[in-house]
Amino acid sequence: MSDLNARVVIIGAGHAGGTLAALLRQYGHTGPITMVGDEPIAPYQRPPLSKAWLKGEADADSLALKPLEFYAGANIDFRPSVKAVKLERSARRVHLSDGSELGYDFLVIATGARAIALPIPGADLQGVLSLRTAADAEALKAQVGPGKKLAVVGGGYIGLEVAASGRALGAEVVVLEREARLLARVACETLSTFFRDVHEQHGVTFELGASVTGFEGANGHITGVSLADGRIVPCDAAVVGVGVIPNDELAVDSGLETARGVVVDLEARTADPHVFAIGDVAHRPMPIYGRMFRMESVPNALEQAKQAACAITGRPAPAGEVPWQWSDQYDLKLQIAGYAFDVDEIVVRGDPKSGKFAVFHLKGDQLQSVEAINAPPEFMMGRQLIGNRKALDKAKLADPTVSMKEVTA
Repeated sequence: MSDLNARVVIIGAGHAGGTLAALLRQYGHTGPITMVGDEPIAPYQRPPLSKAWLKGEADADSLALKPLEFYAGANIDFRPSVKAVKLERSARRVHLSDGSELGYDFLVIATGARAIALPIPGADLQGVLSLRTAADAEALKAQVGPGKKLAVVGGGYIGLEVAASGRALGAEVVVLEREARLLARVACETLSTFFRDVHEQHGVTFELGASVTGFEGANGHITGVSLADGRIVPCDAAVVGVGVIPNDELAVDSGLETARGVVVDLEARTADPHVFAIGDVAHRPMPIYGRMFRMESVPNALEQAKQAACAITGRPAPAGEVPWQWSDQYDLKLQIAGYAFDVDEIVVRGDPKSGKFAVFHLKGDQLQSVEAINAPPEFMMGRQLIGNRKALDKAKLADPTVSMKEVTA
């Protein structure tokens, strides 16, 4: 089903929604395109928010996916500061928060995800922040600097990136993590230990196994973080980075299937042939691993935007991609390919103390995932090996003197 004159409505103006709107025009779609976004600015890159934006090296203009005038020039009706509040699938109509309604032939849900807010006392104090939007980043930037104390709740990638930026701005930084190690849910112990060592060398302190029970304040502003053991960690601001929740309420309320995200196929299409979902809000197939999963990454947003654009315009489906993501902290670049599903062995290639190494996650003799620190060849070849499912020689893989091109069995 395709129609280059069809009415397309995109709910969400993030990386996924903005990319889809541009791709539809690039792929020859001539019908009306309306893109609805709840932020006041045009689609922009979000990963630099925890790094370049905080350090004053980027702003809304430099991070914009396209200049604002692009949308008008491409005849894309961009509606900022508006939300979709109700979806009537039988009538193919969506109701917006400004009281208007939009009819559609194809609707794309690209509403992303929101930061989890801790349901604890003091969570509404000024200075208790999250980091998902440009407005969040601007609020945090105003709170950190020399002489300031920043508490980061959550030792995941976002938390560590914020910690690195906080130190670069001269703030004292403490990371409070509930688990016994950093990155417990997303990385192996080798990587956890490495990043802890690096951050400690840069002056970050850590409280591991620390359960946050509340935020203390004075005159409406945060002054400290309360821990379960009775201690209070003083701070001028706190960033809560303990995960996200997909913004799938529109789909849930309209009866679409969800599973911690909107369930879609490899065309990014839901069970309703007129409704798609892309980006952080989508629960999608992962053919390499034989499972469904919700991914939170820019590469996934771009891949699903291509899938939906091809399906809507009648183009052949794009080739499947191996998922990947990255994290920049200080002068380190971490590149991750794949996911460590069903892993039974880990192989470390190189010496972590050198600041250049890779961790390979294997299922039998096949590669499931690679985490590469300042090691582009290992990342690039690893990503290729995940995709082609070739058997690996583990001894060669562990030997950094052997070329990555020679590690297949």
